[in-house]
Amino acid sequence: MPIVDAVVIGAMEEEVRPFLAPAAQAGADVGAGHARARLVALGDTRVLLVRSGIGLVNAASATVHALTTVRPRAVVSTGSAGGLAAVVRVGDVIVGDDYTYGFADATAFGYVRGQVPGMPVSYPADADLLGLARAGVLGDGTLRVGQMLSGDSFVTAANVTEVREAFPSALSTDMESTAIAQVCHSFGVPFLSVRGVSDLCGPAAGEDFHLGVDEAASRAAAVVRAVVGA
Repeated sequence: MPIVDAVVIGAMEEEVRPFLAPAAQAGADVGAGHARARLVALGDTRVLLVRSGIGLVNAASATVHALTTVRPRAVVSTGSAGGLAAVVRVGDVIVGDDYTYGFADATAFGYVRGQVPGMPVSYPADADLLGLARAGVLGDGTLRVGQMLSGDSFVTAANVTEVREAFPSALSTDMESTAIAQVCHSFGVPFLSVRGVSDLCGPAAGEDFHLGVDEAASRAAAVVRAVVGA
């Protein structure tokens, strides 16, 4: 099984494209189910770059396939996210230090909100990867570290208050990070998610500027390249 420095996973083409331009070499684009993957060289760093498709199942299946194809030192999720916490602004880059499911609810059976039965309450980021991300490459104060939520439902004005009350520490929400974190937990592989905020959840979403997915993803990719390069 080939050894790579990292597997980098983005849901959409716009989220993996920022890694192709600076790549010294890029291998063939290979399909696996709904996902696409290629080996790229970012300087001296060998990366399996994966476009998983949107959503928890696509993200999980793409991650499993990647981890049975190559042996990485780390897995990093990249791309865009919705800003959830009141302090978050469009254009911020969120580095997750903890990942859980925003809409998983088995509390009737004694589980914690966000916990899948039989699995941990949440999945912490790898401490070494988190430390590299905290060192940061953004000098404008837009990098924030905190909890990320994931789910297959959007957080809108109709449910944002309930989600914020259930997860008061959560900074952002997306549709892939926690699923990838769960797979990496099962395989024992270090994981980190880095996301650029393209819009805000809830009523504020209609009042704030929306950043294009490609620009939000590019801001996240700058941090990811620094992490995997280190």
